[in-house]
Amino acid sequence: MRLAEHKDLKAEIKSLPEKEKDKLLLRLIAKDKVLTEHLHFMLLENEEDLNSRFQHLREHIDEGIKELNSARKGSSKDILLKIRKLSGSISHHQKVTKNTMTEIELRIHLLKDVPIDFKDGIFSPMYKFNEKLFIYYVKAVIALLNKFKRLHEDIQFDMKVQVNVILKKIYTHKTAVIATELGLPNEI
Repeated sequence: MRLAEHKDLKAEIKSLPEKEKDKLLLRLIAKDKVLTEHLHFMLLENEEDLNSRFQHLREHIDEGIKELNSARKGSSKDILLKIRKLSGSISHHQKVTKNTMTEIELRIHLLKDVPIDFKDGIFSPMYKFNEKLFIYYVKAVIALLNKFKRLHEDIQFDMKVQVNVILKKIYTHKTAVIATELGLPNEI
């Protein structure tokens, strides 16, 4: 049920006493964790807190990538699980802060540093995860480019080198075939 479809309900809600509206609003907000965090960020935090959140998440990404690089026999399955988890953390950060710049910077940092090259043979049990990882990685870069294109030209110019590093990484690994099929450019 959408509120816009029920104009009578909307009018009745507006006519409620302020104390009753506040009580209902607080109950509704409590049901949505992300909304609660977003309101906390919007009402109680400032630019310094945004930088703190950004740095904390960047360190979390660095720790995850360090874990993957230090694993003796890291597999594409491990990478895929970790990149999805870290990407989810970035998405949560964006939902809470509504800051597209930090989201793009974090995604560039993740995609630039995560390993994607594996020597698993075709008959290896992990081979199927290689392809899943490659597809996920290329689609993540496509999503990043779509957001990147919406940025102001000056900001795009400043980030262009880092994005091209990711594109070069794609076209120097086995992901090149998938990237070509999905129409990913070689560089910006």
